[in-house]
Amino acid sequence: MASLKHRRTALERVEKFLSKIYFTDCNLWGRLFADRCAPVSLACFQTPRRIPYDEAIRQEFRPSKVGDSFGPTWETCWFKVELSIPSAWAGREVHFIWESDGEGMVWRDAQPVQGLTKEGEKTSYILTSSLKETEPHSLTLYVELACNGLFGAGKGSMIAPPDPDRRFTLSKAELVVFNRDVYELLVDLEILLDMAQLLGEENQRSFQALYAANQMVNMCDVTDPSTFPAARDLAAAIFSQRNGESQHTIHAVGHCHIDSAWLWPYEETIRKCARSWVTVVRLMECNPELTFACSQAQQFEWVRSWYPGLYTQIQDFVAKGQFIPVGGTWVEMDGNLPSGESMVRQFLQGQRFFQEQFGKICSEFWLPDTFGYSAQLPQLMRGCGIRRFLTQKLSWNLVNTFPHHTFFWEGIDGSRVLTHFPPGDSYGMQGRVEEMLKTVKNNKDKGRVNHSALLFGFGDGGGGPTQKMLDRMKRMNDIDGLPRVQISTPDQLFSVLEKESSRLCTWVGELFLELHNGTYTTQAQIKKGNRECERILHDVEVLSTLAVAQGGAFKYPASQLQRLWRLLLLNQFHDVLPGSCIQLVVEDALQYYAEIRRAGAQLQDEAVQSLCRELLQPKAGSTESTLVLNTLPWERTEVILRTGPAGTETLALVTVPSMGYAIVREPYVPPQPVAVRKQEDGSITMDNGVIAVCLDMMGRLTSLRLVGSKRESVPDGCYANQFALFDDVPLYWDAWDVMDYHLETRKPVTMLLKPLEITLAGGLRGSTRFSLQIGKGSTLTQEIILDATCPYLRFLTQVEWKEAHKFLKVEFPVQVRSTNATYEIQFGHLQRPTHWNTSWDWARFEVWAHKWLDLSEHGFGVALLNDCKYGASAHGNVLSLSLLRAPKSPDATADITHHQFTYAVMPHLGSFQDASVIQCAYNLNFPLHAVPVSSAQCLAWSAFSVSSPAVVLETVKQGGRQAQLSENRDSSGLHALLGEDKELSLPAWAGTCTRDHSSICIHVWVLQPQIISTALQQVRNACACRQSRSVAIAQVGLHPEVQNRMCLSYVSELPSALSPKG
Repeated sequence: MASLKHRRTALERVEKFLSKIYFTDCNLWGRLFADRCAPVSLACFQTPRRIPYDEAIRQEFRPSKVGDSFGPTWETCWFKVELSIPSAWAGREVHFIWESDGEGMVWRDAQPVQGLTKEGEKTSYILTSSLKETEPHSLTLYVELACNGLFGAGKGSMIAPPDPDRRFTLSKAELVVFNRDVYELLVDLEILLDMAQLLGEENQRSFQALYAANQMVNMCDVTDPSTFPAARDLAAAIFSQRNGESQHTIHAVGHCHIDSAWLWPYEETIRKCARSWVTVVRLMECNPELTFACSQAQQFEWVRSWYPGLYTQIQDFVAKGQFIPVGGTWVEMDGNLPSGESMVRQFLQGQRFFQEQFGKICSEFWLPDTFGYSAQLPQLMRGCGIRRFLTQKLSWNLVNTFPHHTFFWEGIDGSRVLTHFPPGDSYGMQGRVEEMLKTVKNNKDKGRVNHSALLFGFGDGGGGPTQKMLDRMKRMNDIDGLPRVQISTPDQLFSVLEKESSRLCTWVGELFLELHNGTYTTQAQIKKGNRECERILHDVEVLSTLAVAQGGAFKYPASQLQRLWRLLLLNQFHDVLPGSCIQLVVEDALQYYAEIRRAGAQLQDEAVQSLCRELLQPKAGSTESTLVLNTLPWERTEVILRTGPAGTETLALVTVPSMGYAIVREPYVPPQPVAVRKQEDGSITMDNGVIAVCLDMMGRLTSLRLVGSKRESVPDGCYANQFALFDDVPLYWDAWDVMDYHLETRKPVTMLLKPLEITLAGGLRGSTRFSLQIGKGSTLTQEIILDATCPYLRFLTQVEWKEAHKFLKVEFPVQVRSTNATYEIQFGHLQRPTHWNTSWDWARFEVWAHKWLDLSEHGFGVALLNDCKYGASAHGNVLSLSLLRAPKSPDATADITHHQFTYAVMPHLGSFQDASVIQCAYNLNFPLHAVPVSSAQCLAWSAFSVSSPAVVLETVKQGGRQAQLSENRDSSGLHALLGEDKELSLPAWAGTCTRDHSSICIHVWVLQPQIISTALQQVRNACACRQSRSVAIAQVGLHPEVQNRMCLSYVSELPSALSPKG
């Protein structure tokens, strides 16, 4: 019978038929579960520790019941559940239902079998799909319940600090009969309803879906399952109508982004991985088409160590091609702040792990949730054999919409990688019609490519895919009116994108996220720990390698270094190093840094004892002296502080050769001693013959001159080293964001506590000190230091920081005009505008840099150096360094402590390259090492020398086994000529090493492209060893169109008897 239909009432009729809330006594949802049965018994015990299963089941369990609450936050409750399935349920599908606001794991027969998280729509464990008489009807399960939710335990909001006293309630624990036919009909109707609602009134398919759904409701008698098949046939008729050939194809890949730490500590992440991945394994057993992309080697290692049975199952599914390791890094690290060498090690440790565990390396870099992406990443990826990149975070841009979803991304050296942003702008889709339509509509590269990714599964706090997500997409495989949806793999997606890539656009330079730029500064102690530990591991590797090369019994500490590197890499996770984590995570991170410092100091001492053992042995008639070691690849003349026999500290000027050592010679008089004078007006001048400064009573620079040129750096009427305090109240993401409007709240810090006074009157070093009050309760004390021969002025700064929602910066207005400033990034540098001409320009009001930033015009410039800061800006002629923030979420105590850091200002002639700004920034970050010795009879010794200032010998380490990180080499590859005319192909960057442990791997990066062609000659002495012994240097093939800096790798074999070949 023909009927007139009102669209709204028809839609709402179908909605109510599926509702979990309305009319459940007579609608379809109310028939999803049939009979129910309570457990025979339920008992629990609670512990503050995360303990293994074997220990848990030996504890004393006390009776418990549904409705009980447990806690407080971060505790763990173990439940023993005795079940008896009624024999009357024979032939029925039986589920164990568990609902709680905590995260649960079901254990059966001593193995984890199912994650249970209500927030992740996983509340049931399937005991049997059809109960048979031969199956056990009585069984015992254990449920491990974490007293935290999928997103931690924020008090009042997700990102608020955790509520330490939160309670978690068990709301349901029962056996049920699951009506599979009702479930299938529910999914059919959901898809049709979504099509009807979302395709719109102008679309014919919308009405076809609506009328089919309405007719299905008419046909269904919810009390009579025999009416269901005919209703399902109506849905199947719609689903069987196919698309045309031009329809967009969506590649659906299971996914579960798990933050290695964020609103929960590292230890809880281990359990999140297990809960999520065991659920994926269960799904794969029932759905052999399911694929699941999984990144972060660290998380695999956690599961391998803590859940070996589960890990074995994962290995099986990796071999089947369903469980797919991606990313190639140790963790999903921050994309801005780790050093170049740290990023190299992320790839090296990650790819090595995947190769060893699964026999393959990753071909895609996978970083969906990181707060921006360095322009150096394409080169590092290509060096690892990775040519593909997936992320989506730039969809969070606050100001400008990124113009592409599929494109080539080009780095500073010209390296390009095929890059894809899933157009649905999420890594946690749920397989809904709305998401498919958004993926097609939102795609910014229509007409260029006709394929895109959809990552489905609950994420951030874990969870992963569900059966319902899969069942939705099975119905949408090829429906007229919707894009094609196929379960796919990252490799399948990128392979088809590569075939369609001829029309793709290219984005050159960094992928800057216009949001979360407060993370360059938040949690300053973590930033400092990262920079210091990167330096410590660098120095240990250099000194240990030299100790090995010298010969003797010293053994390179490879395993210890790997352990320390992995701790450092873990802390570079994209919610830890940026500081966007809770207090528990900060405490863990600081403990890891403390361990790296402790163990690193011990390893360094052992290496020095071996390297310099003859000098360190007491000799009759010898006098106390100081041995100074230099781990950088250029000669350094610096003032050092040394400790005498009686514990007294004295200054000395020493020249130490490249990557070597020298004895302090007495006396070593500088060309011009430092002069410090107090003027009549209370100001103080300092002059070392290189630079001359004038400081006012508040430590501000009123003059900064290059003595030789008399060029003034500070504009008339301005003050450099001016502290400024800003209000810092973002829109929501407290630890993450600093908003543009904070610049409107600038307040110069002018409250003087102690005026500037002279603390060292000159000679080898001059210094002054002053103190300021900042805000209502914070204080800053600064020592301004000028050393003999030094081209920069240092500011040793100590702050007692007690502010809330304030942002402290230091500003240096300079007499330089340029439309661009230069910032150091990993193995190179990047220019950013100093103006706000466009929205793309002013969206970068706060940016990041590593050890230096520079503003130069022709012939002159000023650089700011630092030893542990990352946030910076250059607007107009003002260079600013971001020092401290004070957010209150998710860590209410963030940065409220004592801080010590150093920055420096360096005026210079010529370009920053000509003036050695890069080398000076290294010097500031890598201090010379002074060691007391008993003999002064020692010539200066250098292991490596580099004749060109445009080459940096970044890392020297012992080679490990050859990791196959690249495919067949082309002309841009690197070939190392080894002893006895053997040739070894290696990537053209710093990631892999030679074939055995008798080799040295040397990482080099080149600063100036015009000298790259002669780089080999410039480092011809790079492997010179003591007693004139040396080894063969690699021959390098170079990219013909290098536009900027290039990272090269020089790998040289050190046989047991060092080769005499030069």
